[in-house]
Amino acid sequence: MQVTHLNLVDFRNYRHADVSLSAGPNLVVGRNGQGKTNLVESLGYLSTLGSHRVSTDQALVRQGADAAIVRARVAHGEREFLVEVQINRSGPNKAQVNRGAVRVRDLPRYFSSVLFAPEDLALVRGDPSGRRRYLDQLIVVRSPRIAGVLADYERVLKQRNTLLKSARATGIKGAALSTLDVWDERLIELGSEIIDERARLVAALAQPVRDAYHSVADGDHTPRLIRSLSILGADPDRADDATGSGGDADAAGSTVASSDAQPAERADIRAAFTQALADIRRKELDRGVTLVGPHRDDVVFELNGLPAKGYASHGESWSFALALKLGAAELLRRDSPSGDPVLVLDDVFAELDRGRRARLAEAVAGYQQVIITAAVFDDVPEALRENTIHIRSGEVVEATDVE
Repeated sequence: MQVTHLNLVDFRNYRHADVSLSAGPNLVVGRNGQGKTNLVESLGYLSTLGSHRVSTDQALVRQGADAAIVRARVAHGEREFLVEVQINRSGPNKAQVNRGAVRVRDLPRYFSSVLFAPEDLALVRGDPSGRRRYLDQLIVVRSPRIAGVLADYERVLKQRNTLLKSARATGIKGAALSTLDVWDERLIELGSEIIDERARLVAALAQPVRDAYHSVADGDHTPRLIRSLSILGADPDRADDATGSGGDADAAGSTVASSDAQPAERADIRAAFTQALADIRRKELDRGVTLVGPHRDDVVFELNGLPAKGYASHGESWSFALALKLGAAELLRRDSPSGDPVLVLDDVFAELDRGRRARLAEAVAGYQQVIITAAVFDDVPEALRENTIHIRSGEVVEATDVE
């Protein structure tokens, strides 16, 4: 898969941009703050329906505009698609494929990409929310229908939390308690599917992440991914519940269940989820928030038998974060009928020493299309400079116009 042409209208700092892209490596060069990351962020949005930098879509719309448009011509073999999304400052977003209207959540069926950026260091060092988002976005790229399951779960969770908050304030009994039982059933149904999909993904990622880490770090530190499930006793008190959905606080104090202790079948997950809700109901009523479910889970990253968070060096953490994205790309290229995802490396090479730069260039050389951003042209190995695009102040400019 590759993007042959990208068109932006009122996206971030771009009033209008047209960019032609080639197969193989594409290098986007410009000083900091000129719009390089904004350019590749638009491609990330098309495949994940979200930004790796902000949590709301409004920030993607250029100041003073009512909507932004991202339009990409995507080629896979003999097939071509014109994929576009209109991001509205108010009101629902809209999407089209080959000029025909489609549901926004169906866009990942037509385009997949994997983006690595400096912010991804937070996958290793940051809050559980980022790790959950990483897993869920990858699940959606592999199976776009799960986007609907995730959206439905968030809706049910919000409704259930509203009922629990009301119960905390006024007490609960009779019909109200029966209503909570109904929300429990939906929460268990949807949540069990999400837990199951994440389990399958973590198992599938294990070897690609190990291989990618070795290729970048040139060492075997035994990277591992271990699920931490709230329905099995991971400490629900770890989070700040002020958000109303479980919070995003540090999971350092949570209990990590060993792999052989975790439910392997959907029916077992449902049973564990049902029991967990029954066991913790009184505490949920006291606190007015849902304390167990996939919104409270985590995945622990290990190096050399120790949690990478808190023990890994900066270089090891950076290599692990990069391996998570390269592992995801390898998984998609192996399993997807649409071929390689577009691999995007945003401002990565400036953080790497010469050896890691060379190893990374070798690791990505076989992808159908790689898009790299850099502030300094010479930071990027020569093999990845074949097609260079220059950006200045939200505009694509000729190399001769670059100061």
